[in-house]
Amino acid sequence: MRVGLTGGIASGKSTVSAMLRELGAIVIDADQLARDVVAKGTPGLAQVVDVFGPGVLTEAGEMDRPAVGAIVFADESKRRALEAIIHPLVGARSAELAREAGPGAVVVHDIPLLVETGQAELFDAVIVVDVPEDVQVERMLRDRGWAEDDSRARIAAQATRDARRAAATYVIENTGTREDLRLRVAEVFGDVLQRGS
Repeated sequence: MRVGLTGGIASGKSTVSAMLRELGAIVIDADQLARDVVAKGTPGLAQVVDVFGPGVLTEAGEMDRPAVGAIVFADESKRRALEAIIHPLVGARSAELAREAGPGAVVVHDIPLLVETGQAELFDAVIVVDVPEDVQVERMLRDRGWAEDDSRARIAAQATRDARRAAATYVIENTGTREDLRLRVAEVFGDVLQRGS
């Protein structure tokens, strides 16, 4: 079973991902792969420098993520240019890891921009972690120390809640307690296992 997992920023998708892993899913984290494919010394980082210039490197020769973030979230064409470098590299590595999982495994692809990149159809099921926008903003202010304008800009750069929900096989609402969330994740995982058998 190939399952896509997505959700807006600060929706709790990483928490759900960890719970699915605890239940026995093999989780492939696109965010982690996105960091790996532009790590120091990789061809991916060389491509980023070719497009954005050496100013996006730290003194240690690594990608300066805050600097790149400031560039791409202020200019959609630059964001698309970065995605054109990273997404194919992440896709190739993700496919490689899925092949290594073997038959019978539930492989969850944790992809923040699953809907934005038109990948929903690639999966047997899509799980969307969902919260209202005000909850996202409140969490970014509290947990990340971001300004409200920055938080809303990040939300606006992602797919709408309606677009994500429309792509969902399962929606996991994450506005209750952690135990509520754990129960819903276990329910969804059980259903996914049944679908795959």
